[in-house]
Amino acid sequence: MRKTLKSLPIASLLLASASLVSAGCYAAASSPSNHNPMTTNDIMKFESLKKPVISANGAVLAVEVAPDRGDSHGLVQMLASPKKFTLDGASKPQVSRDGRFAAFVVKTSLLEKATASEKERKKLKSGMVLLDTETGKETRFERVKEFKFNESGTHLAVWFEAKEKDKSTKDKSEPESGKKENKAKVDKFDKGSEFRLIALDSGASQNIANVTRFYFDKLGKHLVLASNNIEAKKHQLVLVSLSNNKREVVRQFNNQQIGEVSLSEDGKYIAFTHGDSEQAPFGREYRLSLLDIASGEVKAAPVSKEWKLNRYSELRFSQDSERLFFGRVPQVSQQLALSRILKQEDLFNEKIITDQRKLRVWHGDDARIKPNEIEQYKKEIKRTYLAVLHLKGNNLVQLADTQVPDVSLQEQSRYVLGSSDIPYRKMITWAGFYRDFYLIDLNTGHKTSILIQQPSKQKPKLSPNERFAVYYQQGDVYLYQISQARRHNLTKGLKVPFADEDHDYPSNAPGYGFGPWLENDAGLLIYDKYDIWQMNTASFEGFKLTGGKGRKQGIQYRVTGLVDDENTPDVLKANQSLLLHGYNEKSKGDGYYKAKLGTSGVTTLMEGDYKLTTLARSQDAETIIFSKERYDLFPDLYSAEYLAPQKAKRQTDLDAQKQQFNWSQSELVHWTNGDGKPLDGVLIKPTNYVEGQKYPVLVYFYRFMSDRLNAFPQMKLNHRPNFAWYADNGYAIFLPDIRFEVGYPGESSVQALTSGVQKIIEMGVGDPDAIGIQGHSWGGYQTAFAVTQTHIFKAAVTGAPVSNMTSAYSGIRHGSGLARQFQYETGQSRIGESLFKSPQKYIENSPIFYVERIKTPMMIMFGDKDDAVPWEQGVELYLAMRRAGKDVVFLQYENEPHHLKKYPNKLDYSIRMMEYFDHYLKGKPAPKWLTQGEAYTEYKKAD
Repeated sequence: MRKTLKSLPIASLLLASASLVSAGCYAAASSPSNHNPMTTNDIMKFESLKKPVISANGAVLAVEVAPDRGDSHGLVQMLASPKKFTLDGASKPQVSRDGRFAAFVVKTSLLEKATASEKERKKLKSGMVLLDTETGKETRFERVKEFKFNESGTHLAVWFEAKEKDKSTKDKSEPESGKKENKAKVDKFDKGSEFRLIALDSGASQNIANVTRFYFDKLGKHLVLASNNIEAKKHQLVLVSLSNNKREVVRQFNNQQIGEVSLSEDGKYIAFTHGDSEQAPFGREYRLSLLDIASGEVKAAPVSKEWKLNRYSELRFSQDSERLFFGRVPQVSQQLALSRILKQEDLFNEKIITDQRKLRVWHGDDARIKPNEIEQYKKEIKRTYLAVLHLKGNNLVQLADTQVPDVSLQEQSRYVLGSSDIPYRKMITWAGFYRDFYLIDLNTGHKTSILIQQPSKQKPKLSPNERFAVYYQQGDVYLYQISQARRHNLTKGLKVPFADEDHDYPSNAPGYGFGPWLENDAGLLIYDKYDIWQMNTASFEGFKLTGGKGRKQGIQYRVTGLVDDENTPDVLKANQSLLLHGYNEKSKGDGYYKAKLGTSGVTTLMEGDYKLTTLARSQDAETIIFSKERYDLFPDLYSAEYLAPQKAKRQTDLDAQKQQFNWSQSELVHWTNGDGKPLDGVLIKPTNYVEGQKYPVLVYFYRFMSDRLNAFPQMKLNHRPNFAWYADNGYAIFLPDIRFEVGYPGESSVQALTSGVQKIIEMGVGDPDAIGIQGHSWGGYQTAFAVTQTHIFKAAVTGAPVSNMTSAYSGIRHGSGLARQFQYETGQSRIGESLFKSPQKYIENSPIFYVERIKTPMMIMFGDKDDAVPWEQGVELYLAMRRAGKDVVFLQYENEPHHLKKYPNKLDYSIRMMEYFDHYLKGKPAPKWLTQGEAYTEYKKAD
């Protein structure tokens, strides 16, 4: 029988790991004369690469270069030449199909935001910049709401923010008598704004006023717009032929607000919704019409008494232009309004008075608990239920309904997958997330149940030709034959597990997922932990495409570098060669490999002690963009041919930033914990490490950390310690793996931490009298618990920790409104049973019940609007330690969520954390806030 914490030899653990000698003073590692010690200011200005995109022809790369604090700039690089452009203030790039043009968002500068008043900040709007990559010409636009290139790259749409009324001048429409004329009150939802269409080859542009929606077709033939002006009673459906930029009003209404618009991809039809403009948009019922572009004929879609269209009914044609998908709702009604007190007798009217109440009724049979219901409300009022209109027969079929509300839509012509979590919404509270999955016939709407109570993340996958669906269940992969309604266990005879081998949660282990399908539905690829299997859908047999090399060598292979289009997934051709990404579980290094369908085995293209991440693939060319990094190598971007990454060309050089600093290195550490389990971790030595010298150690962890061996440190200030900063200030950083045991998360974490720290001490790197520990959220819990069981740590910083599982169990995750019970019974906390069934386990794993054992100084940090862990958990820990006379300080950041968002708070926390560890681990003088606290003060509000 497993020993509980109550019966563990705690005293021996405490004595064995106790290190109560005062820490000596440490100086930061000495720096060569040409390097300066890293500071928080350096981290603020350190730039990273975000959102790389590549043109469809594989010729142009655009990327955002963003410092941790400050304004981004855009970088546009020609892949075949050294030609490049830098655009000030630019972010979130888009590139035209041929790469001739790039466009970026231009956000308001940080200085302008920082110096503006709160009222002025609300008026600040982003702009955009358009770059001609041939000439280098920049064109900038202000107050841009949205911009988009059409699919063929010939045109750019720029949609501007609505103009603000100038309140400083008198309304010109006001008559001289001073009485205002009655004007139609226009809801914000109905108001349009200026739209500009730019022909990129000539630079010619045209403006359309009052635009509320626009849509480019996929072939680049047309643009359709909805232009609505309720005040002028002018509602126009506008079509632009992109070949000659000719604009035509193809439909006009006096009192019909045009809602959504779309174009069939063959260029034949415009679909649009429209409803009574005199009705408020919340309760406005819309109708669907189709306009034949060639004839100008307008045809109304079939209507239904049971299903209606509202303002959230989006439109989407299938790529073959044979079907139109859109959302409907059971009814459309105006928003409810409460009674108001208007006259004397209303003061005593029970109905009117009780309408002013602030009450939420929680019923035991509610499908969702009230906080979750409230969080879901905004999503639910926007929910529509998918329907399809078959254009040839004008046949309208409802696909989703109130019992099966969710449909996964790709480019199917006969079936789609639907799902429902409705039967399981109540049990989400304690059991987690489940769904029923259905096969829905596009022609009839008939639903066939194929999976009941399936974990929500274990979704089935429909084949491109809709002959099969594949799914994972209870350790095996099954193929469902749609026409025969038969299931086949594809993995039953295979002698390897397909369930997650590292799963340490009190729930069924998930699978590893699926790769692409083969053409004509002839087969598909599936994954175990290491290898890729090619399965045949006719014989139901398969073989290891990777030849078993993965499991033999500990390499986890996955297909990578395919064109990423969620609506049209890649389909593999017979004998096609594939690029694979491989992660070596032993060395923690990555590689790229080549495999060929139908042939067992892989060819190594490149592999080593680095991390590789595939970031983009061109649609029309075999060009990929990937990053390559180590702890001491910035993840710059490389371009290469799809199957020749070893011949890649580096396209960026942000690694040069770190040349001004000393930069340490990381190494892999192996040890065995108290249960005899082998564990891995990462040791980052201080810059200018001297063999034989002992250093203060900062332990940072969560679950598995050794896969970060070759990860470049995140150069940011946030809720985590910045590794490069600490290493440059004389710290060793240790990132240990934690492997948990269900029911005993605290104990298994302590075993991994103490054995790992002992290994670092035995290596001669760590000073046993100067070991610090920092964790956040789940890591924060483990930090708080660890110091109740061992004295090996001289200082602890815990961010957003659960301290009392008995009170946290029935708390609320305020971000989602979900109860926390499922997290303890089946999720991350890993208790595995309810509080009332196993109360002792909740007590044994709660730091608060052991605070009298703590001898480690602790700093607790919480945002008091934490949306994941109730911040009262920090208050409980603080109060318990305070009552027990322990060394504790609590940082409460006001109006902050689970992770700090406001930069002043992130900087402040980072500085205080360093000061805290410097005092307790290096012996530096304690800052005043640590010795005396800070008195509550109210400051004068800024004007």
